[in-house]
Amino acid sequence: MATINQFLEVVAKLRDPETGCPWDIKQNFDSMLPCLLEETYEVAEAIHTKDRASLREELGDLLLQVVFLSQLTKEEGTFTFDDVLNDIHQKLIYRHPHVFGDKTASNSEEALKNWEEQKAAETKRRQQESVLDDVPFALPALTRANKLQKRCAKVGFDWDNPHAVLAKVEEELQEVKDEMAQYPQSAREIRTRMLSART
Repeated sequence: MATINQFLEVVAKLRDPETGCPWDIKQNFDSMLPCLLEETYEVAEAIHTKDRASLREELGDLLLQVVFLSQLTKEEGTFTFDDVLNDIHQKLIYRHPHVFGDKTASNSEEALKNWEEQKAAETKRRQQESVLDDVPFALPALTRANKLQKRCAKVGFDWDNPHAVLAKVEEELQEVKDEMAQYPQSAREIRTRMLSART
């Protein structure tokens, strides 16, 4: 039975500049990104089709992506797989105070509330300006839109009907127009921000 340390050694050997595999040596973060996405979707497909044999194989392939990317960061001196493992270990403990601390959760809703409270405290420590700051731009468009919408709803930015949404959009647009009329120099800044938001 292979251990995680043996697996790490195999990947390191594949990347050895002298004795490793030419294909593995050639890879970098950009070239591995399509592999990571493909393996993630293959895991999702195995779950969707309830194919447990395939799921076992695809989880191994996904683990390879995590280990391989961690090997790349180890080589550049930024962090190691052990750092990744330690970070997720600490995160799980911190975000489950109802299991590892003095809070309680009698159902999944309360557990999720604890998780979100702990995450909000982390966000505050990182001094994020918005609840939307850590929603990745790399998510597929519809997934990102859904995540943004849920985040907005959590802070009361949600409506029950499309007319209320349009009214809010018009209200916000009027605020921009008023700002531009009062401070013409800010029009350039607004245009710049809108253009940068598209990229």
